[in-house]
Amino acid sequence: MSNETPHTADEPGLLEGMATTRAIRRYLPEPVPDDVLRDIMFAATRAPSGSNRQPFRFMVFTDSPRSREVKELIARGARTLWNQKRTTDGYDNDTPDDSPKARMARTMQDYVDNFAEVPVLVLAFLVRYREPTPTEGASVYPACQNLLLAARARGYGGVLTGFHGFVEKELCDLLGIPDNVFIAATISLGRPAGNHGPVRRVPMNEVVFADTWGTGADWAIDPPGTRTMERRFGPA
Repeated sequence: MSNETPHTADEPGLLEGMATTRAIRRYLPEPVPDDVLRDIMFAATRAPSGSNRQPFRFMVFTDSPRSREVKELIARGARTLWNQKRTTDGYDNDTPDDSPKARMARTMQDYVDNFAEVPVLVLAFLVRYREPTPTEGASVYPACQNLLLAARARGYGGVLTGFHGFVEKELCDLLGIPDNVFIAATISLGRPAGNHGPVRRVPMNEVVFADTWGTGADWAIDPPGTRTMERRFGPA
């Protein structure tokens, strides 16, 4: 990768990339080239970590027999999680077909139904060097975000999931993962079948405060054209 390379439509600037890196769950049926994987994973390994210990590790699965086995296994976990979520979150309770909730349900159903066919699957790990702490994710999840931003920069996309959680023991046995290594995320990657961003979020002044909790900072104003949405999960 070169810092001198000019930006193209598929290689946005950093701030634009942050504003347009959507969760991509539908992929074209084509492999991700090795040079693209190299650039994406290089960016992941440049992420910060506590004391610069760099305890993150990654396994990348493409189209080998082992890769297909891993994808099939995690696909089972994906279906289990989504079937539970459809019920507990009421996705099938007379939701209008054109509502955001119904569209999300269709997207997720397609995603889990075809999960075993994703072009690339990445498992992100944390090598524990002490007993688990509430903040240990700070040494692995920035690397995951770097990975997703780099994918966007190269015209690819992905989404971070926890689908491995339902088949974690089988995964660890299959891959020979040591006991002190924690699977932090499952990330699927590929060339988007749709389009990138912009993302939709709640207005900035609902989540960025100044001196008073719950009061948006005067300067926390979304740029013109920003797409916003209503808060989904209760008050601030």
